[in-house]
Amino acid sequence: MRSWSIERWARVGASAALALFMVLGIVMTRRPLEVALPAAVLAVAVGALLAWRGPQDWRLLAGLAVPVVATAVLGHDQSANLVWMTSCVLAAWTALVTGPRLAGAAWGGLVAVLVTQLALDRGESGWFAWIVGTTFTSVACTFARRLRVTNERLTAAQAELAERSRAEERHRIAGEVHDVIGHALTVSLLHIEGARLAVDDDDPADARERLAEAERLTRHSLEEVRATVGLMRADGDTAPLPDARDLPALVESFRRAGARVELHVSGDLAAAGQARGLAVYRILQEALTNATRHAPGEPVQARVEVIGSEVTLEVLSSGAAAAPALEGSGLRGMRERADSLGGLLTAGPVAQGWCVDARIPR
Repeated sequence: MRSWSIERWARVGASAALALFMVLGIVMTRRPLEVALPAAVLAVAVGALLAWRGPQDWRLLAGLAVPVVATAVLGHDQSANLVWMTSCVLAAWTALVTGPRLAGAAWGGLVAVLVTQLALDRGESGWFAWIVGTTFTSVACTFARRLRVTNERLTAAQAELAERSRAEERHRIAGEVHDVIGHALTVSLLHIEGARLAVDDDDPADARERLAEAERLTRHSLEEVRATVGLMRADGDTAPLPDARDLPALVESFRRAGARVELHVSGDLAAAGQARGLAVYRILQEALTNATRHAPGEPVQARVEVIGSEVTLEVLSSGAAAAPALEGSGLRGMRERADSLGGLLTAGPVAQGWCVDARIPR
């Protein structure tokens, strides 16, 4: 809209200036009125038509040839006639509303007319001023249009980048919420199932303990969801997200739900940092959730190594989980987390069951 508005004002302003200088040309010309008046009226009419229709191609140059001829008729052998200002007006018009090729062609035609006048009237130095003025106007307006087009492209690129950034942020938040809720529902379901079995076995104490653990896990997961969604708020007043130091507590939550999970840690988990620590935490969380969901009761071995600048995570499930069941948003989310930090994650069947292997560099 802004580009169209500028071009419209360029056309309207140029046609108005063309009419003004044609009137001045009639006043200052040496031609008889019966010749000067029709030429000026025709030039103004064509200029108004072009301004109203607004062509931006070779039709514009063809139409502007009429004002150029009218200018030559009114100002012939008279460099002091202000009608020659139309050469600057037409140069500005074409440079502002067309591309460099058409602007260059218009400049060439206008300068050719002025050079012809100079050749016919060598004793008059004013023609040099009109040639320089027309050239300067054409170059200045061409660069002005290029600057405007570049600015519009940058604005469009910034808008596209902003939209892409918002989409990526929504995707990241969706991944966080998916991991948190998936873990909470899976482990809570194990606790609820255990509580139901305890009630059937007439063991209310065990049932209460399992329901209390399910409630605690649900509350904790709700806090994580709030913290994750709170990342989108400007105030940043949210609870901290988990990192590698919370891996033992994560594994313990699965153990309390009845899952057979073993965790082996090598190195300092705190050295993983916040970004890598959160990625490792979410990958292990999703891997254990998948293993518990698709191969319940089967043992799971998890190994985490923090060596130098690399964090390595391996989760081996002894269950024969079907690969298609795992080829969903969970596995895709784990891979995206590793990729976002320059790491690599592989998942697939092995001789012992199913293995998830992630390597995340610093």
